[in-house]
Amino acid sequence: MGRTSRNKGKEGEREFARLCRQFGYDAHRTAQYRGNTGAAGDVEGLPGIHVEVKRTETLRAWDYMDQSSHDAAAAQRGEIPIVAWRKNNHPWLVLIGVEDFMQLYAAWEVERET
Repeated sequence: MGRTSRNKGKEGEREFARLCRQFGYDAHRTAQYRGNTGAAGDVEGLPGIHVEVKRTETLRAWDYMDQSSHDAAAAQRGEIPIVAWRKNNHPWLVLIGVEDFMQLYAAWEVERET
């Protein structure tokens, strides 16, 4: 990976962390605080979520989701793996497995009804 790609990736992680902070979460790039630990997500501060950030023009959904799932399992914290992805001049998208989405949706539905 070239320097330009690495820098774009780091900036993407910082950008996504800023976005999370705008929603009230104390999020930050993991590498800035602990170095590259292997199983750590790219951004921490969303409890229960393992975040893999991709700032690319082409989404390789299965590759990125496999990476997030593998790293989340290696961390052994029971986190839901997601991929936060953005390409130039577009908003952020979040990729999540359907089983995890349904769990989150069911929890939201219960909360909404109370």
